[in-house]
Amino acid sequence: MKRGPSFLRDNALTLAFLGLLLLALIGQLISGLAEFNASQLANGGDQVSWVGYLTSSSFAVDVAENWQSEYLQFFMYIVATTWLIQVGSSESKKPDDVGTQSDQAQQVGAFAGKGSPRWAKAGGWRTAVYGRSLASVMLFFFLGSLLAQSVAGRAAYNHDQLAQFEDPVSWTGYVASADFWNRTFQNWQSEFLAVASMAIFAIYLRQRGSPESKIVGAPHSATADDSE
Repeated sequence: MKRGPSFLRDNALTLAFLGLLLLALIGQLISGLAEFNASQLANGGDQVSWVGYLTSSSFAVDVAENWQSEYLQFFMYIVATTWLIQVGSSESKKPDDVGTQSDQAQQVGAFAGKGSPRWAKAGGWRTAVYGRSLASVMLFFFLGSLLAQSVAGRAAYNHDQLAQFEDPVSWTGYVASADFWNRTFQNWQSEFLAVASMAIFAIYLRQRGSPESKIVGAPHSATADDSE
C-alpha cells in the first residue's frame, strides 16, 4: 500500500540537522558557560547565569565565527564547481559540462518545462538572478555572519581588555587585529580541508545508498553521473 505524503518523512534531512544544530547549541551553551564562569572566578569577576551567557558577546562570537566559515565553504564550493572539476569525484561535474551550460541544458527560458519555477521560465534579468540565487544567498549569510562576528568579537575582546585594565579598541581596530583574523583563519582552513578531502576521497571510497557517493561498483574514473 502506497503511503501518502508525510511532512516529517519528506523533510527528514533538514529537520534532522536542525535538531542536531539545536542540540549542539545547547551543548555549546552548557560547556561555554562553565568555561566562562571558571575564567571569571580566576580573574575575580562575577559569574553569569545561562541567560546572561546566552546573550553575551562571548557566546555570540563563537557562534558567528563558525557560521561564517560554513557559509563561505558552501558559497565557494557552489561557485568553484561551476568551473572546476575533479575527474573521478561524485562531487564534480563531467569535464564536458564545465561552465554555466546552455539554456537548454539548464531548462530555462524557452526550454523550461511545465513544472519549472516561474523565474526560470521568465527569461531576462529574473532568470539571470534566479540562476545565481543559491550562491547569492550563501554569500549574503556569509557576509552577515562575518559582520556579526566582528561586532560580537570586538565586544568580547574589549571585555577582556577592560578586565586587564587596558584600553578598548574601535570596530575598525578590531577588524584589523590579530585576534579577529586568527579566529577567522582557524575556521577557514578547516573548511577548505574538508572540501578538498571530500572531493578526493569520493574518487576511491564509497558510501552505499548515499547521493554524495558514486554507486559502489562504479569505476574510480567515473565522474558525477557517469556512474549511473
